[in-house]
Amino acid sequence: MRDRLAALNPESIEILDESGAHVGHAGAASGGGHYQLIIVSQAFAQQPLQARHRMVYTALGNLMHKDIHALAIKAYAPDEI
Repeated sequence: MRDRLAALNPESIEILDESGAHVGHAGAASGGGHYQLIIVSQAFAQQPLQARHRMVYTALGNLMHKDIHALAIKAYAPDEI
């Protein structure tokens, strides 16, 4: 995930793997993990929430369809933290 998100030139990235809390869930059974992402990037400046999420999804590409079942995103511009 970090390698893919590097396309957004982040100042910081925190990825929390919450998969253990979802054992037995349908997505976990198929191998997809549950994650929380906190990312700070100048690319998010002046962008609405939906656009920021689309940028993250685009950067992650096909990981969203197989390796990641659920992703909670907190995307900030540097001046927002």
